[in-house]
Amino acid sequence: MTDQLGQSQVIPYLRELARQGYEITILSVEKKSKLEKTGKEIAKQLSDMGIEWETLLFTERPPLLSKIYDQWSVSNKAKKLYKRKKFDFVHCRSYVAAEAALKLHRKFSVPFLFDMRGFWVDERVDSGLWNLKNPLYRFFYKLYKKKEKNYFKYAAHIVSLTHKGKEELINTYKVPADKISVIPCCVDLAHFDYQKISSEERGKTKNELGIKDDEKVISYLGSLGGWYMNNEMLDFFKMVKSKKPGLRFLFITHDSREKIKEIASSKKIDPSDIIVQPASRSEVPLYLSISDWNIFFIKDAYSKKASSPTKQGEVMAMGIPIICNDIGDTGRIINESNSGIVLKKFSTDEYAKTGESLQDLLLIKKENIREAAIKYFDLKQGVAHYQKIYSQIVGKIHA
Repeated sequence: MTDQLGQSQVIPYLRELARQGYEITILSVEKKSKLEKTGKEIAKQLSDMGIEWETLLFTERPPLLSKIYDQWSVSNKAKKLYKRKKFDFVHCRSYVAAEAALKLHRKFSVPFLFDMRGFWVDERVDSGLWNLKNPLYRFFYKLYKKKEKNYFKYAAHIVSLTHKGKEELINTYKVPADKISVIPCCVDLAHFDYQKISSEERGKTKNELGIKDDEKVISYLGSLGGWYMNNEMLDFFKMVKSKKPGLRFLFITHDSREKIKEIASSKKIDPSDIIVQPASRSEVPLYLSISDWNIFFIKDAYSKKASSPTKQGEVMAMGIPIICNDIGDTGRIINESNSGIVLKKFSTDEYAKTGESLQDLLLIKKENIREAAIKYFDLKQGVAHYQKIYSQIVGKIHA
C-alpha cells in the first residue's frame, strides 16, 4: 500500500467498497523503507475509511528462498487473521495472495476472488527473471504453472485486466466465460482532471522546469526499465526532435536523473532536452498537464496479453494523446477512441511516420480523450464491477 500502485489501484477501490458496507482487512507485504516513510499516513487514511491494515515486511535475501519465506509468511498470517475475523471471502491480488487464499479455501472452505493482474508465472520468464535453462527456475516454473491451474479451478471468480487475457483463459485454460470479469486498471477521474489545473499553474510549472512557452513536451510517466523500453522511447524522441527542434522530453519518475540523462547522452541527445521530475501522486496531474503528448513503449510477450498499463487511463483522463505500441487492450482502446497513435513496429521509418502525425494529434479535443477515459477506465465503473462480484460470492455463501 506504500507503493504508488497500491495507492492508485487498491486503496481507491476498497475505499468505495467500504462505503458500501463491506468490512475489509488488508494484508500486504511492504518494503521497510517505504513503510517507515509513509506507513503512518496511509494507516490513518485506511483507518478513517474503516479499513483494517495488517502488514508484513519483504525479505530480500537469500534470492528465491526469501520469496518462499514471504509466501509462507503471507499464508500463515492469513490463517491467523481468518481464525480471528472469520471473513466471508478473500479478494486476492495476484499469485502470492492466491496461494494463501487457496490454502484457506481447502482448510476452511473460504471462497476467494482471484484478481490475477496478469500471467505472473509467464511474466517471470518473459522478463528474463526466470531463465528456464536453469534447472531450479525450470522446476519453479512447472510448479507454479500447476498452482496457477488450481487458482483458476478453485477460484469463485476471476478478474482479468484485459479482454485478450480473458480470451486466453477461455481458449487455453478452458475457464468458463461466465467465471471471468474484465476490469482494467481504472483511474480516479476526480484526481486526474485537466479542468482542475489553471493555465497559470501550467505556465508556472513549465517555467520552474525551464520549458519555454513555444516548446512542446513529450512526457513519460512512471518507473523505467523492466517492461518499459527506454532505448526505443529515446530513439523515437531523437528522431522527432531532429524534425521539431523545439521539443523537450519530460520524465515524471522517481528513477535516477543521472542515469536517464546518461542513456540520452549515449544516443547523442542533448541532456538539456531531457527533464526528470519526481512527483508524488498528488503532484502527477500537474506535471502531466504540461504535456502535449505522452509516450510508453512496452516489451511484447505472451504474458503481456493480460497487461493494462495504469498510466493509460491516467493520461487519457488528463486529455493527453498517447503514442504507444499494442499491448493487451491498449491498442484497441487508442484506435477505437482516436486518442493517439499505435506504432506497429520499432523502426526509424515508423518513428518518422509517427512524428509527422504528432501535430494532427493536437487537434483532438481534450474533452474527447477524457470521455474515452470515462468510457474505459472510470473508477466508479470498476468499483461497480467489483461490487457485483462481491455480491455474487456472498450470495452463494448465504444461498
